[in-house]
Amino acid sequence: MRIRNVSLTEGSIWKQLLIFAMPLMLSNFLQQLYNTADLLIVGRFAGTQAQAAVGATGALANMLVGFFVGLATGCAVVVAQMYGAEDDDGLYRMVHSAMSIALVSGLVLSIGGFLFSTPLLRAMDTPSDILPEASSYLKIFFIGSIPSLLYNMGAGILRSVGDSKRPFYFLAVSSITNILLDLLFVGAFKWGVQGAAWATIISQVLAAVLVLLSLSRTTGSYRLYLRDIAFHGPVGMRALKIGVPAGFQSVLISGSNVIIQTAVNGFGTLAVAGFASAGRIDGFVWVSLNAIALAMMTFMGQNVGAGQIERARKGLRQAVILVIMISGGIGAFILILSKPLAALFNPDPQVNQYTRQVMLYILSIYWLFGINEVFGGALRGVGRSVVPMMVTLICMSGFRVLWVYGILPFKHTFDFMLLAYPLSWIITFLAYIIYMKKVEWMPVAEKIEGYEET
Repeated sequence: MRIRNVSLTEGSIWKQLLIFAMPLMLSNFLQQLYNTADLLIVGRFAGTQAQAAVGATGALANMLVGFFVGLATGCAVVVAQMYGAEDDDGLYRMVHSAMSIALVSGLVLSIGGFLFSTPLLRAMDTPSDILPEASSYLKIFFIGSIPSLLYNMGAGILRSVGDSKRPFYFLAVSSITNILLDLLFVGAFKWGVQGAAWATIISQVLAAVLVLLSLSRTTGSYRLYLRDIAFHGPVGMRALKIGVPAGFQSVLISGSNVIIQTAVNGFGTLAVAGFASAGRIDGFVWVSLNAIALAMMTFMGQNVGAGQIERARKGLRQAVILVIMISGGIGAFILILSKPLAALFNPDPQVNQYTRQVMLYILSIYWLFGINEVFGGALRGVGRSVVPMMVTLICMSGFRVLWVYGILPFKHTFDFMLLAYPLSWIITFLAYIIYMKKVEWMPVAEKIEGYEET
């Protein structure tokens, strides 16, 4: 399926949203599977401490990587614009600038991640009994930053020119490879967390090679010439102006999760292991919500651009219904199976108890998080990209800082700590509702031509 063949300005709204979102869901699902394999296999073959060590690194790794993935988003937007305008010269310069950004970003992330992994884990109060293994895993993980960012950049370029199939295929091959290598390195060779980390790196290298070969062999105007990779100032800066805010918002979201992870670390190794397992399980709900939100962003952009304001409004309402149905249905299914799912990651009853606690607090109200994602996607689609960033800064990151450091000390229990999630989503939802009710955020059809991003 090629995304460029899906018109969101006509036809059944909910069907078009699902058709557009489906390849994104599948790719996100594979990415989540990729991240889950390490934790599941480590927990089964290397024990609770090793599982906790891998789990303790997730929020920090996502925060550091998220900014650079945001840069890839900016590059993909400019690629799409130039491809649509049939600007072959600009597209050539943007593709090669994008790859230069990926290479430099990967090098910076590799060096910085390797040097600062241990100090940052200590700052997060990572339990001392898992700190050495967590540090080892994270250092090896960051060694693979260059292939990881090359894949993300290349996949973004392919999707921007309408090819959603090949990134999905490459990720599928990479994910299967990762699982097989996990079983070999961790299960058979008993290399523990280091084996899981090296399995991830090898899989990322494979994905990067596949996407680079694809771009290098295409006959399209977006063909990549490895010898010509360089940063071209005007188009490169144009991409960075879009990518830096996107990266900053990703850092804010991941940073709020780092704050929660720091609080979880204070409850010990078993809590860390259980929390990590729950995060991987609920991630399979998140990928669906994220895909609908991305589809909503494109839907709003296309319809507002076409002057179909009423259709845009209807689309927002139908997208909200979709995420409620999807998150409610999948969430309920997972909660019903929470006991066997928790045991799948780790046989320890205490770890399972923590896992099920987290799942109950998060999945029972995940539909509200999904609505917030749709609201954010809609606002970005009409050009109001600053609003979601500010809502994230204040209502998610800001509130969670206040909760963990200002309120949690008065009632330091695991359940009370978990309230940070649903409460931050409720506050975020209220902020979006107030903004959308009080501000004329949807452009008027007659003024669309002069509408600018704010």
